[in-house]
Amino acid sequence: MASKPASSLLPVLSLLIAASLWGLFWYPLRLLEQHGMPEIWATLTAYVSVTLLGVFIYRTRLSWFGRHPSRLLLLALLSGWCNVSFILAVVEGPLVRVILLFYLSPVWALILGRLFLGERPGRSSLLVFLFALTGAIIMLWDPGVGSPWPLSLNDWLAISSGLAFAAANVTVRALESVPVAVKTLASWGGAVAVSLIVILVLSLPLPSVTAGPWLASVLLGIGGIGVMTLAVVYGVSHVPVHRSAVLLLFEIVVVAVSGQLLSDEPLIPREVIGGSLIVLASLAEAWLQMKRHP
Repeated sequence: MASKPASSLLPVLSLLIAASLWGLFWYPLRLLEQHGMPEIWATLTAYVSVTLLGVFIYRTRLSWFGRHPSRLLLLALLSGWCNVSFILAVVEGPLVRVILLFYLSPVWALILGRLFLGERPGRSSLLVFLFALTGAIIMLWDPGVGSPWPLSLNDWLAISSGLAFAAANVTVRALESVPVAVKTLASWGGAVAVSLIVILVLSLPLPSVTAGPWLASVLLGIGGIGVMTLAVVYGVSHVPVHRSAVLLLFEIVVVAVSGQLLSDEPLIPREVIGGSLIVLASLAEAWLQMKRHP
C-alpha cells in the first residue's frame, strides 16, 4: 500500500522540477552572455548537443520521420520557434512580463482549436478567453500611446512563442500515433534549425570565446534541456492534462522569485494586475478541462 502514494507523487514532483528548471533557465543563459556567448549561439549549441544525444538513443525510431514528414516538419518548426523566441525574449526582456505574455495560451488555444479542429467554445471557454485577453490588454497598455500594443521586440517574441506553443500542441494532437520520443526529437531538431536560420539571416558572427562557454552550453543542453524535457514527458504521461497544466504554472512563481533575487527587475502594478488575470485564465482553463475529463 505504501508504494501507491510514492508512485503518484513522483510524476507531480517531476512536473514541479521541470517547471522550476524552466523558470531558472534564463539565469545560466544570461551568465553565458556576460562571458561573451550570445544567447542564440548558446541556444544552438545546447540544442545541437541534446539532439545528437537523442538521435543516438532513439536511432531505432528514426524511420517514423519518413511516415509523417510534413506534420513532423511542421511540429519541428513550431516547437523550434517557440523555444528559440522564448529564450531570446527571456534573456533580453523583463522576466515576469515575458513569461506572462507567453502564458496567453488559452487565447491562442481557443482560436486555433476553432479554426483548425472545428471546436466550438462554450460560454465558460469564452469567459476564460476574455479573462486572458483583458489581462494582456492591461499588461500591454501604453499610457503614452493609448493602445494595448506590444512595446518591444521582446513582447513580440514572447507573444509569438506562446502562439507557436499552442499551435505545436494542436499539431501534437494530430500526431497521437507517433511515439513521444520522435516528437521530442522533432522539437529539438526544430530549435536547431530555427537557431541556424536566425544566425544566418542576421549574419551573426561566431563568438570569440574560450572553450569554457562552449562546454557550458553543451552541458546546458544535455543536463538542462534533456532533463527538463524528460521530466515534462514523464509527468504529463502520468498526470491528467488539466492537472499538469496547473503544476507547470509553478514556472511563473519561480521566474518571479528568481527575477527578484537574481536580477532585481521591478514589477509595475499594471503588470501585476494583468498578469494575475492571465494566470487566473490558465487556472480556469485547467478547471474546465477537469470538469470535462474528470
